[in-house]
Amino acid sequence: DVSSPKHGKVDPFNTPHVGGNVWAGGTGGRDTAGLGGKGGPYRLDAGHRVYQVSQAEKDAVPEEVKRAAREMGEKAFKQRLKEIQMSEYDASTYERFSGAVRRQVQSLRIILDNLQ
Repeated sequence: DVSSPKHGKVDPFNTPHVGGNVWAGGTGGRDTAGLGGKGGPYRLDAGHRVYQVSQAEKDAVPEEVKRAAREMGEKAFKQRLKEIQMSEYDASTYERFSGAVRRQVQSLRIILDNLQ
């Protein structure tokens, strides 16, 4: 069961973590920031293979936990914008322009990675 969203502990060795309720950047777990899990406050990619919980499990997360996770994610987003000296307007403008060329940039990254 999910209880309350949190960032989670940071693994200094960046070991892959699957499931559980401890590590930030893990996959398929609960309550912590990561990918493929349920009840976490925001997505956090540590670069590992993603294990996905079922949509039924995600839908079963209580509304108060979903609300707390959204609030925590929004707070972290605003803090990050402050750290990089960017306003919410700047962020939405950046996202609009970035989104328009995202696929082309990804293709170019793949080409450059293969050339290296």
